Amino acid sequence: MARHTDKSTSRFREPPDPRFWRLNRSIEFDRHLAPYDVAQSRAHARALNRIGVIGDDEIAVIDDGLATVAAELEAGEFGFEPGDEDIHMAVERRLGGLIGELAGKLHTGRSRNDQVATDICMAVMDASESAGERIAGVMEELLRLAKEHRDWTMPGYTHLQRAQPVYLGHHILSWFWMLSRDFDRFAAARKAASVMPLGAGALAGVNWEIDRRAVASELGFESVTVNSLDSTSNRDMVLDYLSAGSICLTHLSRVGSELVIWSSTEFGFCQLSEPFTSGSSIMPQKQNPDSAELLRAKAPRVIGDFTTLLGVLHALPLTYGKDMQEDKEPFFDAVETVEASLEMTAGIFEGIEFDRDRLADAASDEMLAATEIADLLVRRGVPFREAHGIVGDLVRQCVEEGRDLSDLRPDELSARSSELDDEYYEVLKQGSWLESKRSEGGTSSASLDAQIKLAGERLQQISST
Repeated sequence: MARHTDKSTSRFREPPDPRFWRLNRSIEFDRHLAPYDVAQSRAHARALNRIGVIGDDEIAVIDDGLATVAAELEAGEFGFEPGDEDIHMAVERRLGGLIGELAGKLHTGRSRNDQVATDICMAVMDASESAGERIAGVMEELLRLAKEHRDWTMPGYTHLQRAQPVYLGHHILSWFWMLSRDFDRFAAARKAASVMPLGAGALAGVNWEIDRRAVASELGFESVTVNSLDSTSNRDMVLDYLSAGSICLTHLSRVGSELVIWSSTEFGFCQLSEPFTSGSSIMPQKQNPDSAELLRAKAPRVIGDFTTLLGVLHALPLTYGKDMQEDKEPFFDAVETVEASLEMTAGIFEGIEFDRDRLADAASDEMLAATEIADLLVRRGVPFREAHGIVGDLVRQCVEEGRDLSDLRPDELSARSSELDDEYYEVLKQGSWLESKRSEGGTSSASLDAQIKLAGERLQQISST
């Protein structure tokens, strides 16, 4: 294996030990940075040309050579060699093979330290934008479903116990707003990454008055870093992406868990489409919600990626240490997992079907109206805690005797409270349970209509960013 040095000038006389080289070599995973490395190399070459380090007759040769490298990488025809330590050295080696010693001028005014930091910032910007696009796709499906099921009743749950009835459209939009926050987190990660470190050199800056802001603008950055030490040691932008990814997949895991429960025979609230389910190797009747189960399982993987990088950076002295090479594997793994999970989520919702009768039947349990009876007493001047106790006694009696709340006779009601009269039976009519939730953000038809309008406006806002 080679060390890419000339023995007459190199600090080293011996090649690296294979046992060290196996861990030191990062080309197997940082090759994902190749398009960014070539793009910034082309921008850096033009910056060096503007200050006279690279001549006008040389810049075209270098740029054409880098264009060839980019084309080879994109076509999968780039030949990596055993001696390529990382993507930077691989690109530089190949460029030298194309244009000769002139390629050596390209490393003027930069270090692999600020070079890799710039590459990773560009990768985070693209990955964050890509995640946002996929989140928007899921949100569009959820809004469509919410509109289609705006008047379908179902039980809402706490502790996985029936609590109060809601409209299915209202529940679906709860997933929508979770993802809306995820979109903002990825947007923040992109913004954090849009500060260019190139020009910081190894740690102290460079000796050439390169127009960093011109390079930043050319590469799509919003600004440049202000401290060279911080520039090469910073990986906050990767942490920001991994944090956003961890929260997003945690949200998807909660959605997946509900879909697994709802699609069970015991619940029967929904059915996932066949392309997103699997059969059993031994039980012919099975249609398993494997896609939703995978959503549950992917969250810990990305959380693990996040904690891995936190552990790498913890107590690490400034500026650059080889430890920081460990930023890429968790990042690339998380990007792949986040994007695949969001794409699958969109697919699940494209073909999901809900069972209106099963949902309505579950929502018809009169016990779900217990809070409504308590509120009736409150409207008549009974303190809520006292009303809560009165209704609790009624519920206990019905449970013990196997009766519904509407089965209680007027004399049984009046024995508990003089404020319980015929209106008690009116309250137990199912339609009032949902429409009484008139507060902003509640599940009444009017509130849900307003929420659907807000969700549509949110998607328009996202599409314009």
